[in-house]
Amino acid sequence: MEKLKIAVASKNPAKVKSMNDVCTELGILAEITAAETDSGVSAQPFSLSETRLGAVNRATAALGSGADLAVGLEGGVFELEGALYLCNWGALATAEGGVYTAAGAQIPLPDSIAEKLLAGYELGPLMDNFADETGVRNHKGAIGILTADGVNRGEMFGHVVKLLIGQWRFYSA
Repeated sequence: MEKLKIAVASKNPAKVKSMNDVCTELGILAEITAAETDSGVSAQPFSLSETRLGAVNRATAALGSGADLAVGLEGGVFELEGALYLCNWGALATAEGGVYTAAGAQIPLPDSIAEKLLAGYELGPLMDNFADETGVRNHKGAIGILTADGVNRGEMFGHVVKLLIGQWRFYSA
């Protein structure tokens, strides 16, 4: 069986680990590379649409590395009924031109974080200050902090990666 060449459109350890973990769990023989790409959206995506577009842009850009498949994962926030929610989207792009998308967990953000986001700050540094830690986005993420370590960022994105691979397998069969 030939190894599938998969590019993860980020060098973020949580995102790369999610891809590795899912391939191992699903028995996919893969050569996984991290390809830093530009999302083409705001540093802090502020809607479901913008966050999804960032994931699609990352995935399609990472295909340029010679991959069979490329996966873009993007975190963002969106407003619902007066509250800001955490959201995340993923996209899987194929060398044949297919693009599959999926979203994952969505939870409300504390008012103190939402106010600072609305004032123009980015979630990653805010969560570092909130948790008094460094590099939160590279491991537990906001989701880990806000679920008391119940779900970390890699697990959250792992679920999205499973949804993407599942769609790819379904439509490729």
